[in-house]
Amino acid sequence: MKEHQHAEWKESWRDDYLKWICGFANAEGGVLVVGRDDQGRAVGVANAARLLEDLPNKVRDVLGIMVAVNLRVDDGKELIEIRVEPYPSPISYKGQYYYRSGATLQELKGPALEQFLLRKRGRHWDGVAEPGFSAADCSAEALALFARKAARSGRMDEAVLQDSRAAILDNLELSEGSYLKRAACLLFAERPEAYVSGAWIKIGYFVTDDDLRYQDEVHGNLFEQVDKALELLSSKYLKAYISYEGVQRLETLLFPYGALREALLNAVVHKDYSSGIPLQISVYEHQIVLWNPGQLPVGWTLARLLGKHPSNPPNPLLANAFFRAGYIESWGRGIEKIQRECREHGIAPPVYDFGMSGLMLSFQANPQHLQAALGEDKARRILGDKSGEKVGEKVGEKVGETLSDNQRQILALLAANPRMAARQVAERIGISSRKVEQNIARLKEWGLLERVGPAKGGYWRLGKGGDA
Repeated sequence: MKEHQHAEWKESWRDDYLKWICGFANAEGGVLVVGRDDQGRAVGVANAARLLEDLPNKVRDVLGIMVAVNLRVDDGKELIEIRVEPYPSPISYKGQYYYRSGATLQELKGPALEQFLLRKRGRHWDGVAEPGFSAADCSAEALALFARKAARSGRMDEAVLQDSRAAILDNLELSEGSYLKRAACLLFAERPEAYVSGAWIKIGYFVTDDDLRYQDEVHGNLFEQVDKALELLSSKYLKAYISYEGVQRLETLLFPYGALREALLNAVVHKDYSSGIPLQISVYEHQIVLWNPGQLPVGWTLARLLGKHPSNPPNPLLANAFFRAGYIESWGRGIEKIQRECREHGIAPPVYDFGMSGLMLSFQANPQHLQAALGEDKARRILGDKSGEKVGEKVGEKVGETLSDNQRQILALLAANPRMAARQVAERIGISSRKVEQNIARLKEWGLLERVGPAKGGYWRLGKGGDA
């Protein structure tokens, strides 16, 4: 037996365990059992009869909620079971808010507490009124940019677009009485960071993780930020590889523009703007990494995010405005579009990682394309390949033709982190360790992966391609 999201064990009762009941009530509910040790073994409680009388009153007086307190017997020992239902309103313990996450109890503070309180009230961060911002503060250029794009997309009534700025803002549900909401600051303020800290984008070009060569900051309203960031990436940061069709020389970006555009839009629309941290894009010769403060929707896993899923934006007003302007779809298809663009471009799908207090999204270049862009020696040096063979000759074929999405992600992860264990790979891409090991075995069979050194202490490298 193990503790989990809905179960907690305590050997004896202490009044500060009301925090755990508070955490269950604020999350998905659960059961607190008094009289079990950490391994789940029944040890019993000596004062079960008194607890049956006292606990319901303590919970009611301190937390303001009702719980079911029951007597249970296990292996001849009396246990107290406290069954807690999830509550639609926020519950506090002496002015502090707790939340059950996995098998842990977390005290909510700062932005996390604000998001929790808003969610319990059926609201979102971007829908809170901003008293310091009015329709008169909206940039005429930003409103005109939105009107042009919305008219072109056909997703907003042209009569409204030709009306007053107040009508446009009201149609986008950005008004609340005499105030505008936070989303309006981000979409139409000349300098959104004057109202929302960190509401800008930082781009840097890195040779190694600690060798930053140059960087740019992208400011302005969110529509401008997306357009400027994409223009900077394509004109200044991204390398292209050379190919030929007959005598025609073609230059193709190492990374698919459509996938980068979709990833950037997802980051801008879904960002946790309460964090005060800018969106960060790190460009290397062989990879692009986007980091964005934000978390998965409550109850979601990475596997669910990567599969077919409904649209569930944390900032629905921002999402609606970007949809009306024709930037995004409204059906949660962004990740599917990114995966498709990567497949068509012959690179592995990006790797998603929620382990850095936000989402890190990493695109890895096709080794064959990297060789065409940088030359064989430099590409081999970047990828850590010492074989002397042409980098990715067969790997590129497999990535473009027959590999599954999981196999592409595994290749990309191990190319970037050769000493990563199967368990870590499994956590990154949201599948079981067994499936990772099965896919690695297949990649080794095809000659796409090679193990250098012992099982413990060795590392992975891209193989020579094999005959498969």
